[in-house]
Amino acid sequence: MTTSTSPAALSQDQLKTLVGQAALQYVVPGEIVGVGTGSTVNKFIDALASMKDQIKGAVSSSVASTERLLALGIKVFDANEVDALSVYIDGADEIDGKGNMVKGGGAALTREKIVAALSKQFVCIADESKLVTTLGKFPLPVEVIPMATKRVIAQFVARGGSAKVRLKDGQPLVTDNGQHIVDVTGLQITDPLAFEAEISQWPGVVTVGVFAYQRAQVCLLGTASGVKTLTF
Repeated sequence: MTTSTSPAALSQDQLKTLVGQAALQYVVPGEIVGVGTGSTVNKFIDALASMKDQIKGAVSSSVASTERLLALGIKVFDANEVDALSVYIDGADEIDGKGNMVKGGGAALTREKIVAALSKQFVCIADESKLVTTLGKFPLPVEVIPMATKRVIAQFVARGGSAKVRLKDGQPLVTDNGQHIVDVTGLQITDPLAFEAEISQWPGVVTVGVFAYQRAQVCLLGTASGVKTLTF
């Protein structure tokens, strides 16, 4: 099912603001909301401040989001303090027509997947460039224990992909969990569920950035004509 609203043409930043605000309708008053990571989610966090007195607080998927939530006066709970969340709001680097996603461009994929697994509903907020027919064009992030990076890279090469360790300031990026990220290109992920299951079993892989087991049920897509709602 698809529905949409149609304001005048907006910039990408304005569309991020619009989908961030649109996501408020999925926040359940009186409960704790799951909050993701990234520039689009930052717009949602800013919008969430307008109803902070109506919710108990949030469970956050990254240090950066936690800091932003706290700065706006929104209480942040540890994931171990909650049994379940009614909704998780997060972005995606890619999303297909069934709600499967590639995530991890911001290096928070492991915590994002944990919070998504706690949630009854995943609402993805993204711009229309993220909607794809087949996952794999965006470099696939894989969080890896450092001693396993060479072997994991070799395994992706054997599958026909190209992989490299993500760098920051010339050194391997270190995630909030103390691990490294391997980014993989050249893949066509035609069966996201099977792919996620397989890669997750490789020794040294902490989390693969395919979200098929924790796919989205709703996507609020920012388009040139406004916010389009996709349901899966």
